[in-house]
Amino acid sequence: MIFILNLVPSQKFQNEYFLVKHMGYDCIVVGAGTGGTTAARTLALKGYKVLIIDRKKKEVVGDKVCGDAIGKHYFDTLNKLIGLRYPTKDECEANIDGIDVISPDKETILKIQGEGIKGYMINRLKFGQRLLNATIDTGVEFLDNTSVISPVYEGEYVAGVLTRSLESGEKKEIRGKVIIDASGVNAVIRRKLRNSSVERTVQNEDVIVCFREIRDLNHEIEDPNFCKIYLTQSISPGGYVWVFPESITRVNVGLGVQNIPNNPHPRKQLYAYVLQDALFEESTIVHKGGGFVPTRRPIWSQVTNGLLIVGDAACQVNPIHGGGIGPSMMGGYLAATNVDRALEKGDLSERGLWEYNIDYMKEYGAKQAGLDIFRLFLQHTPDDELNYGMKHRLLKEEDILSASLGEDLVLNLTEKVKRLFSGIGKLGLINRLRKISSKMKEIKGLFQNYPSPEKLEAWKTEVESIYTETFEILK
Repeated sequence: MIFILNLVPSQKFQNEYFLVKHMGYDCIVVGAGTGGTTAARTLALKGYKVLIIDRKKKEVVGDKVCGDAIGKHYFDTLNKLIGLRYPTKDECEANIDGIDVISPDKETILKIQGEGIKGYMINRLKFGQRLLNATIDTGVEFLDNTSVISPVYEGEYVAGVLTRSLESGEKKEIRGKVIIDASGVNAVIRRKLRNSSVERTVQNEDVIVCFREIRDLNHEIEDPNFCKIYLTQSISPGGYVWVFPESITRVNVGLGVQNIPNNPHPRKQLYAYVLQDALFEESTIVHKGGGFVPTRRPIWSQVTNGLLIVGDAACQVNPIHGGGIGPSMMGGYLAATNVDRALEKGDLSERGLWEYNIDYMKEYGAKQAGLDIFRLFLQHTPDDELNYGMKHRLLKEEDILSASLGEDLVLNLTEKVKRLFSGIGKLGLINRLRKISSKMKEIKGLFQNYPSPEKLEAWKTEVESIYTETFEILK
């Protein structure tokens, strides 16, 4: 018998060796939010040994400053895939039939409604507790009141996490075959990666800083089944104002601004310009708080050797309104199904996990990228032009609905509309929006055809060129 010593082990051998060494958890999930619990539950239902770690104590997991809205279609999908129940009566604050998009001067309201818009206002704590308890019931272990400090590497693989108990201060390494970073906007693992194609930082201009209050009103509100979004760059620069009903006498009201120098504090703007409205006269605060939301395209890659990234940590958020509950749950499910495939194949390398990128970009990322281009248009359009464009229905309600669901942006460019805009010297607004519509279509096409690892850099160059052209249009 002849033995051959191979000084360069095959990839298959390296992966098998890696899996044998890590016989602890099949998967460690950092963060017990909507994305993390969905990923953990999906894997546990497939028979894997999973651990979730969260810095919060168990009884307050889910308590998060949020707009609290989620589309029904996410439950339609995940109910079939993993049996995720629709919000219970105890969790559901209100049923949402549509969204009113209101112009800066408040004279024009675009009423957006349809199957893709229907959804729920949820009690974030009760919903989060249900997701966590349902996940634990599948056999997932839960470690609370514990901070994750950094990834633990073995060679070029993320092989575990370094933790610190927030009660005792004790530090401990916990090993797993694969790690999922679902730690939210703080992205505690992503920010400390090394030698990876994953973006470690997110630019401030791609983040919205928000402040919101839940308030009980002294009277009933009109249209308690419609969320209201106010577009106004003068009051909420780079962001928007929202008033979301939680009952006929309770609302979630908030304001977000782009996180760049010299922008005003959102709390100050909310009190100066929004809470002065007659709607809030003699209202009382139920809950208040602030936070940061990444409102942009997804990060370039959501995987590296031994690691996948989910939810806000991966910028899986709608760039227009900052909604992230639904996308994070879909991200968690897609990450888990790809972990399942990778574990079966014994390949937890970047390449072995790469299909997660492709699945997510096709499912949601392409739409997200298109809406990111539209976000930039809104941020660079003065209030007077928004007023005029909305008043004359440059975009009709059904076209906005279609674009929000990922379809191409269609403009209302009848000869009458063209004459109106030309007559007062605002034809430039039409031309900009036409070009923006084209860029939205281009970037969606690129994300729908997400590349292999070898072609990522060339693909990124194409995407970046679209952003460069977009900023030229918006000058």
